Amino acid sequence: QVQVVESGGGLVQAGGSLRLSCAASGRTSSPYNMGWFRQAPGKEREFVAAIRWNSGGTYYADNVKGRFTISRDNVKMYLQMNSLKPEDTAVYRCVLGSGSTPVGPTYAWAYDYWGQGTQVTVSS
Repeated sequence: QVQVVESGGGLVQAGGSLRLSCAASGRTSSPYNMGWFRQAPGKEREFVAAIRWNSGGTYYADNVKGRFTISRDNVKMYLQMNSLKPEDTAVYRCVLGSGSTPVGPTYAWAYDYWGQGTQVTVSS
């Protein structure tokens, strides 16, 4: 059974930075994609960023482009968040899915495995 676990959330002032990490365990079939979605109270879930594990290709939502950077090493995936804004406040969830799916990596249904989430709160 594949599991993904996030870490690194917290409280930060506007303009500050945080780095989220995500570790996957269990048997994963290559190729695969990983990414981040977030959901704020009273709002719909939205795509944040994704990375194709083999090629390193990345995708970003327009509202985080230039501020957030997704990356990975041999062990974990990361989301470096800079210039944080109060509207970035949300629960951030790590996701993992097959890289062979025809569904684009910005869509939630491209992912089979979801973490429990980590809270990011940006104060003004």
